[in-house]
Amino acid sequence: MTTPPSAPLRVALVNGSFEEPVVTNVEILPDSTQPQARKVPGWITTATDHLIELWRTGFSGVPAAHGSQFAELNAYQVSTLYQDLPTTPGTKLYWRLYHRGRAGTDVMALDIGVPGAVVQQRTFSDGNTAWGHYTGTYTVPAGQTLTRFAFRSVSSVGGASVGNFLDGVFFGTAPIVVLEKTVSPVGPVETGSVLTYRVKATNTGGDAAEALVLTDAVPAGTTYVPGSLRIVDGPNAGAKTDQSGDDQANFDAAGDRAVFRLGTGASATQGGALANTAALPAGSTIEYQVTVDAASSGRRLVNTASATYENRLGDTPEQLTATSNEVSVEVRRTADLTVTKMADATTVTVGQTVTYRIAARNTGPDPATGVTVTDQLPGSLTFFSAEPSTGTYEPATGRWAIGALADGATAVLVLRAKATVPGKVTNTATVTGNEKDPDLADNSDSVTVCVKRAPCCDPCASS
Repeated sequence: MTTPPSAPLRVALVNGSFEEPVVTNVEILPDSTQPQARKVPGWITTATDHLIELWRTGFSGVPAAHGSQFAELNAYQVSTLYQDLPTTPGTKLYWRLYHRGRAGTDVMALDIGVPGAVVQQRTFSDGNTAWGHYTGTYTVPAGQTLTRFAFRSVSSVGGASVGNFLDGVFFGTAPIVVLEKTVSPVGPVETGSVLTYRVKATNTGGDAAEALVLTDAVPAGTTYVPGSLRIVDGPNAGAKTDQSGDDQANFDAAGDRAVFRLGTGASATQGGALANTAALPAGSTIEYQVTVDAASSGRRLVNTASATYENRLGDTPEQLTATSNEVSVEVRRTADLTVTKMADATTVTVGQTVTYRIAARNTGPDPATGVTVTDQLPGSLTFFSAEPSTGTYEPATGRWAIGALADGATAVLVLRAKATVPGKVTNTATVTGNEKDPDLADNSDSVTVCVKRAPCCDPCASS
């Protein structure tokens, strides 16, 4: 497969199959240069009367080769039918056409080049029993920014105003699929968040992109959300996705990727045709969702989409690929903090010292920052001393500011207070940090100490 280069100026004929305006049987109409409302779009004739003859399929027993209408090269005069198109020098342009005689064997020439100095490319000679089909290529010469694509009547059995039927004309650039990818939310996000990836496929070339299949590998560290495939707009909007055997989109579990078969005529087994932007400005847009795994904590999720399609303008299909822009999402760090609190003795006498040991631990997976343990002493205890292994303890607020705590690290605080009032004293320590904590059940711990009167009574015994 080859990847198309940066897109040249798009080239595509207007009204190549002569489908506009719709005619009944046969009509002779002004060319596109004339002021009348009802005229033939795109095409210009060298006939001095500026008239073009269009036939409806089946009239006089002649079927159209493409679509429902075709043109007769000469209306009332021997003439040339042409379009002038802006072009980029060096661009390879493709052409194709159908030609047929009317009363017998007619001959037509194809001329391409600078207006006023076109060069004959070849001639076509066909009888009146079948359409001849022809294809070819033309490379725009250096400095040629306007190119004429013209059909010239050489001879016709029926005379000057009869013959040389023409249909299904194409002259332009190959299909070029452009993929534009977005993600929502743009981040930073937490683990467990749901991301929506959306990809818009647009054909910026001159002809349809055939057999179009778009694939998007699920980023490592995320999990596909079942049933989230959706074709948002374009010719496949609302098509079945990932539900039954005839779906146009499915999740490939083995390849861990979303697969979309897009374009007109797409099926469960093959992609369809995505028309050029003149016919389908919206292109085709798909989306799917993933959940951010815990393993992605602190990482950047990077993702691109790709597509394969065919250029069928030549004698054999050309396999092409397209790659989208890269989108990335930052995942915030996750740190599972835990705290445990113990008392050296759970029964003391008024006037004795109560000693607490508080341990704050980070079980990861990322380093924790801004770690703080709040352990406010109750009024029945009077602060005596604090010995933190790291950070500082503020008695007035009960705030132990630990700061950074590496994955797997533990900080310890030894807190001493004097028992002043008899009774049961329950004290709680709570740990918090800047990062998301996936398990809050172990972020607090409490211990109860019984303070007795001295020396006689035990107020805790009956309370």
